[in-house]
Amino acid sequence: MTGDNLLGLPETRLPFEPEVVDALDRATSTDDIAAVAAKFPTSSLAWARLAEATFDPANPITGYAYARVGYHRGLDALRKAGWRGQGPIPWNHTPNQGVLRSLYMLRKTADAIGEADEVARLTDFLRDADETAVARIETESLPSEPQPSTEAFFIRGQD
Repeated sequence: MTGDNLLGLPETRLPFEPEVVDALDRATSTDDIAAVAAKFPTSSLAWARLAEATFDPANPITGYAYARVGYHRGLDALRKAGWRGQGPIPWNHTPNQGVLRSLYMLRKTADAIGEADEVARLTDFLRDADETAVARIETESLPSEPQPSTEAFFIRGQD
């Protein structure tokens, strides 16, 4: 038994989706991401990215719908991989990140529409899956700090 896994449940590790990752890496717009989700409808990563791309706090329903699909597709994938409703889903296993991102986005959009019970349930789910997932998602989505310009300029005047 390792870490906080007091029940000794095995970690669930989803299979890699190289085609999905490659297609998402090439996507340059929300329409491109939607096309990836349409081409790979069982991928929770594609749906999570679509939920992220469409999230609007003033109108969260579209992001909520995409996150809900990603959540259900993620549950299907977890069950297929042997998950029985509990146990670790480690963030550091990259293919698991689609499910965890879908859970995060569903929690975020549920909060935006005021669905407090679902927010609490998803908070517990994320914590039980991997205590670091929320912090990692939030840290990577922070805007990078502006870097000082390396451009030099001179002001020339008359003596």
